[in-house]
Amino acid sequence: MKAFCEGIDLSDAVLKVVKACATKTVTPVLECIKISARNDKLIIVATDGEISIQKNIKAEIYEEGDVCVPGRYFSDFIKKLEGAQITLSSDDKKMDIIYADSQTAMQVLSANDFPKIDTDINENSFSMKTADLKKFINATSFCCAGDDSRPILKGCQFVIKGKEISVTALDGFRLATIKGELISSTGDMEIVCPARTLNEIEKMIDGDGTTEIFVQKGRILVEVDDTVLTSRLYNGDFIKKDNIIPKDFTTRVKVDKSALKASIERAAILVRSDKNSLIIFDISSDKIEISSNSEIGSVQEPVKAETNGKDIKIAMNSKFIIEAVNALDEDKLVLSFNSQIQPFICENAENKERLYLILPVRTMNNA
Repeated sequence: MKAFCEGIDLSDAVLKVVKACATKTVTPVLECIKISARNDKLIIVATDGEISIQKNIKAEIYEEGDVCVPGRYFSDFIKKLEGAQITLSSDDKKMDIIYADSQTAMQVLSANDFPKIDTDINENSFSMKTADLKKFINATSFCCAGDDSRPILKGCQFVIKGKEISVTALDGFRLATIKGELISSTGDMEIVCPARTLNEIEKMIDGDGTTEIFVQKGRILVEVDDTVLTSRLYNGDFIKKDNIIPKDFTTRVKVDKSALKASIERAAILVRSDKNSLIIFDISSDKIEISSNSEIGSVQEPVKAETNGKDIKIAMNSKFIIEAVNALDEDKLVLSFNSQIQPFICENAENKERLYLILPVRTMNNA
């Protein structure tokens, strides 16, 4: 293989696809970036077996061929050559990177061992405003599980009925859900997409346009300009959110978002090293008393609120409530409670498109 290209184009492509390289694997080729020289372009792709990212760039091709280079070493090296013009020349053992009056050699692996990437995914699809898709991902993906004990919880569930869509994520301690409208859909569907995949899609898309997602046989595909992302979907039964979101509450609190957020963040500082980063809400007729206590010290602050219902004192993980508050976008929020040990809800005061459910923390006083 031998090709000539602009360093800035190669660097941009490599930085995009290297995110799909495997980091811990017994299959060395999955740590590589595959470069293919065809016609008038370089096809640059990486995969870890779950997600793949491919980017095409213009190039002068002197000799067609394929080669696999160490992904992160190649990426780190090429991003230092953004201003250069680069010639890539490879054989079975090494790739020469030629720039200005210099030349660097890098070991390669055979492209024959690189997995085949299936981009023929077009059986079903749905499209939505790009801004809405970004909003849906940012509103939910942070609530996905981070471990492998229940793999399906590492993804967000998309439920599509007609032109209505809802996206839900949960990790066993909290839940996020948001609903809205699509531009189009080929039919009803339910899929669970890995959070990692969604976060990469969120980085790919931008602007005021439309994004279409294709679905087929347990895989999805998104194409933006000359970048194509494919990913496998999770199989299994996702938890039905309607079975765990309470319908009625004994206490509702309306509170200013900025005041609540500032108080929670101050209380969280003193318990940030504790296992559950525990803070307490003590809710009475016209306020929420927010407190925390640790070896470092203690905090106790009143936040004005409009309350309706019973007084309640409840403990919670400060990280979970901070992330829920940050994800809401109105000046006034509503928090709804039933008891010290039942899940509570955090949502906007007016627009009910999104909702956050959080399990309280059991303490000696409420066990």
